[in-house]
Amino acid sequence: MEPFKTLKGIVTLLDLPDVDTDQIIPKQFLKRIERTGFGQFLFYDWRFIDGEGLKPDFEMNAPRYQGASILVARANFGCGSSREHAPWALLDYGFRCIIAPSFADIFYNNCFKNGILPVCLSESDVETLFTRVRQTPGYTLSVDLEKQEIRSDDGLRFAIEIDPFRRDCLQKGLDDIGLTVAQQDKIAQYEAKRAAIVGAAL
Repeated sequence: MEPFKTLKGIVTLLDLPDVDTDQIIPKQFLKRIERTGFGQFLFYDWRFIDGEGLKPDFEMNAPRYQGASILVARANFGCGSSREHAPWALLDYGFRCIIAPSFADIFYNNCFKNGILPVCLSESDVETLFTRVRQTPGYTLSVDLEKQEIRSDDGLRFAIEIDPFRRDCLQKGLDDIGLTVAQQDKIAQYEAKRAAIVGAAL
């Protein structure tokens, strides 16, 4: 997993509450066996006119938002089924940080395990971001995980609260497998000790 320490990126908007995981990555695209390649299908039913390309009236499709790495959304983002493909699709599309007033619990946890930083801000702070982003094409934010804050070039500053363990894992790029591998020496010592005890008992 790629470490997350600081991020400065273009912000895009998704002005819808209760975005569920089937809208993030519809079920018909879950046949892939790799974690990659899902970004092209992100928000498929909203982004595309089936068989005719991108919907011009869907805000995220506007040229000003291309290359965005930060998504600002509304409350209860990531609700619905627990599919891990949802953060895979967001990450593959290019998002490393998602800001919303609230997240579904399982989706929130899955983000950390896949290198995405989910940030909860108040409804009023999120509304401020929506206003600023729409006023300024190419609007960017800087996310500093070490200092636990988000800043903008036009003077916004938000303190963010991240669980210390999750923050450490993100900064080091450690998912569940990575955490296990990091304990490889201790695991080997345990297995050797256990084998010796079992051997003596025989």
